[in-house]
Amino acid sequence: MWSGAPQDANNYEAYKKLPEIRQLLTDGKNDEAQDLVNEEFVCLGKGGQAEPFGCFQTLGKLQINYLYDGENPGFDSVADYSRKLDLDSAIASCSFSYNEVNYRREYFTGFGNDVNVVRITADKKRMINCEISLDRAERFEVSNDGTILQMKGALVSGTDNPGMKYLALVKALTEDGTVTIESEKIKVKDASELIIYISVGTSFRNADFEGDVRELLTKAVNTGYHEQKEAHIENYRQMFSRVHFDLGRGENSDLPTNERLSKFYNEPEKDTALPALFYQFGRYLTISSTRVGLLPPNLQGLWAHQIHTPWNGDYHLDVNVQMNHWPVEVSNLSELNLPLADLVKRMVPHGEKTAKAYYNADGWVAHVITNVWGFTEPGESASWGISNAGSGWVCNNLWQHYDFTGDENYLKEIYPILKGSAEFYNSMLMQDTETGWLVTAPSVSPENSFYLPNGSHANVCMGPTIDNQIIRELFNNVIRASEVLGKDAEFRETLKRKLKDIPPIAQISDDGRIMEWLKDYEEPDLQHRHISHLYGLYPAHLISPESTPEFAEAAKKTLEVRGDDGPSWAIAYKQLFWARLHDGSRAFKLLREILKPTLDTHINYGAGGGVYPNLLSAGPPFQIDGNFGATAGIAEMLIQSHAGFIHLLPAIPEHWQKEGKVSGLKARGNFTVDFEWRNGRVTDFTISSPTSQKVKVKVNEELRDVISNKL
Repeated sequence: MWSGAPQDANNYEAYKKLPEIRQLLTDGKNDEAQDLVNEEFVCLGKGGQAEPFGCFQTLGKLQINYLYDGENPGFDSVADYSRKLDLDSAIASCSFSYNEVNYRREYFTGFGNDVNVVRITADKKRMINCEISLDRAERFEVSNDGTILQMKGALVSGTDNPGMKYLALVKALTEDGTVTIESEKIKVKDASELIIYISVGTSFRNADFEGDVRELLTKAVNTGYHEQKEAHIENYRQMFSRVHFDLGRGENSDLPTNERLSKFYNEPEKDTALPALFYQFGRYLTISSTRVGLLPPNLQGLWAHQIHTPWNGDYHLDVNVQMNHWPVEVSNLSELNLPLADLVKRMVPHGEKTAKAYYNADGWVAHVITNVWGFTEPGESASWGISNAGSGWVCNNLWQHYDFTGDENYLKEIYPILKGSAEFYNSMLMQDTETGWLVTAPSVSPENSFYLPNGSHANVCMGPTIDNQIIRELFNNVIRASEVLGKDAEFRETLKRKLKDIPPIAQISDDGRIMEWLKDYEEPDLQHRHISHLYGLYPAHLISPESTPEFAEAAKKTLEVRGDDGPSWAIAYKQLFWARLHDGSRAFKLLREILKPTLDTHINYGAGGGVYPNLLSAGPPFQIDGNFGATAGIAEMLIQSHAGFIHLLPAIPEHWQKEGKVSGLKARGNFTVDFEWRNGRVTDFTISSPTSQKVKVKVNEELRDVISNKL
């Protein structure tokens, strides 16, 4: 759920300070410019730190207090305990024995009916006893109607209007025994089987949510458990079963996951199956995160377990929400990119106001943070909040769906979004008097700082490398889209002219690295978690070993200096970079870093990423972008299609070379790809597409022309 509400935190006087800020930047007084930005050029109010910006939060907890022979035994009192998530069916379960009775619990959220179902069984009659309750940390009330337990309430909005409302209903059915309900508890006594149904919903974009919640519960209760389970598995597998990935097995592959993790870093050759499992776990998380018409996954996704989630659990536009969607297309889950397009579409009207308020510019802009309410203003601190690359960056994700599918109807839908973003940059660029280039100002390279000649720190600058790369990519995509759709020829020519004055793809510093800023500033933190100036390497394809070898070598030097540690999402990003550089060994080293086990949950901005025993990634704390980034990284090691051809095994590490096979991966142009390999060489492959057509495929480092099979 989301607290907060729509707001207008634009400072409509900010644009009047823009000339002064730009002059200070031109004069090299970045620290003074940053002070002025903090005073006059950030959002009104507190942006991301309070309502009405709001916070993503869990609805609450279903508490089941089990009683066995009148007591609740400790974990050490049970035998044969097993806890499992089956990725092939999206069903969680646990089983154990106590006092010679075997118990089993199954949990799923129905992909057929959107109701949570818990089934508890025992192999002896009338051995199930428990109390069921609902609660959350704040703003709730629990009641019952005699048969159904309900929890409802409304979140803080920060405005005069009520916040998001919610309703949770719980009903328990038993094969035998008794079910009674008190004011705040359901009591189950002497049952042989217990099925718990939980139906929940909120008022977000749904005025009749309470009616829908009750209807869903009624339908679920009137449908048999096994029928619901079968429908759930069938609906889930329609997406999950599109991709199969086999890397073989090893002697550690049958151990419990926590034990596999503890051994994998030092003995990866003994568990070749773990990377394939982690990849499919990422696909499971994506499928479980969203549907067409719903919201895209945010910083922690649906697995957030707190009322006040880290960084508000929002949508960060300076890498995180983009990373959440990087594996979607290549992993054959293309339709799950559409919720992000819907979120961005709803941001545009407010982003147009922000563009006028701060830059007196055309089009629309979004900065670093957003939410379900359409926030586009700069954040409340110049050090991170003034980055205006967010809107251009998220347009890359929207473009990827077209690039992979070739769906022109979709392109027509997103074209106004892409064009509006390009209009903003076209309108707000200023000329750098030193170079003559057209650059953004003010801006930052996400969350990083530099030393000025006077020794002070600054973040605010002109034309950071990431902005230049994003604008170059965006303008070219809009040019291509306008040609495909046959519209806006005049604007297309304007962008072509502007591209000649955009800074080059990258500049190389004296020490051989890609420069992060227009000037080769000294950096306080050489291992900074963000590596935004390599945007041109990934997710864009402005830099590659084939087309720009000099920049590719500079990118390697940049990554060497940056180091391999960091929060899990940063490690995943480095894995993707090395995969794009065709270095499978280094990409695999980063994957090993991601798969280091940890239990750490404190907020961390530096080293120390990894995964928890349940395979959710640790920033720390838990952030789902690490999972999704690593999923994309594994796919990028297997297949790449950004350079005008399909490249099989572009970055295969030594540990995967013996043998493997994968089917169902997607390549740009709407191709489905299956292939097998042995000893690092592809032995068989199949390329399929909706219509048979010629495509270039790089196989065992040989470029071939192939005719695809018709699907």
